[in-house]
Amino acid sequence: MVARRKVAVVGVALSDCGRVDDTTPYALHAQAARRALADAGLDRSLVDGFASAGLGTLAPVEVAEYLGLRPTWVDSTSVGGSTWEVMAAHAADAIAAGHARVVLLAYGSTARADVHAGRRTGTLSFGTRGPLQFEVPYGHTLIAKYAMAARRHMIEYGTTIEQLAQVAVQARANASLNPEAMFRTPVTVDDVLAGPMIADPFTKLHCCVRSDGGAAVLLAAEEYVRDCRTAPVWVLGSGEHVSHAAMSEWPDFTVSPAAVSGRLAFERAGVRPDEIDLAEIYDAFTYMTLVTLEDLGFCEKGEGGAFVEKGRLRVGAEGCR
Repeated sequence: MVARRKVAVVGVALSDCGRVDDTTPYALHAQAARRALADAGLDRSLVDGFASAGLGTLAPVEVAEYLGLRPTWVDSTSVGGSTWEVMAAHAADAIAAGHARVVLLAYGSTARADVHAGRRTGTLSFGTRGPLQFEVPYGHTLIAKYAMAARRHMIEYGTTIEQLAQVAVQARANASLNPEAMFRTPVTVDDVLAGPMIADPFTKLHCCVRSDGGAAVLLAAEEYVRDCRTAPVWVLGSGEHVSHAAMSEWPDFTVSPAAVSGRLAFERAGVRPDEIDLAEIYDAFTYMTLVTLEDLGFCEKGEGGAFVEKGRLRVGAEGCR
């Protein structure tokens, strides 16, 4: 048995993003991976673990081969928006247990370019086969499920559509500060409300955009951190939880799986929500941000609308650390 080691994030990078024509998901994987290795200052020969989950059917064994890697630890998963947190947690566990020394997590997708070129592309709708196929004819696709959940939260707690719109407004305000962001023009609540309806109550700007791009993250065992050119970000704790896939199996539309995974992560890390200075939350739809803030303990259940209404999601907002 090998003593458990500390694990740190030592390199991160993006590939070209937004709308990227005339390339492949494999090439975006490679571009992001090279940049992450350069960011960390580590040689590719140290990478003995690899995980990927590109949009579509890219198997990690194929991507690893394309990257010239021969990993002795490999992982892939498909759990929607939390895929990368889950794989990072698995990679940290593998490194801590001595099964890998440096793990590369990589992603690449040309989803936006594929649509504009008329090419078929993968989907994360989770509704084309298996038990979920019986919900799809009734409109229960991915976006409709979250739209219905948002409506339930509005009924239960009085959350308003304007409060949900504030999530999009503040996200765009933050994007205006980021040169890598796909859309940087500020929007208002009225802009969000006036958009075309996608799935009640979500108009277009309540929903995430489809984009091309890739990203890579390097996690390393503590003994390699001293060789890195970046300051390490130590992994303190993680948690994961599978709640449901079918709408009929969702016990409470106002509670997300983060209510369990967040509690586990905080307990294992030995920290509290009120000690967190920066939280980065998956936001495919505005409601997901709001309900996750509640379930992670940043505000009480039902108070997410009031929380975001105060502008707490903006970088440098008054009252935020």
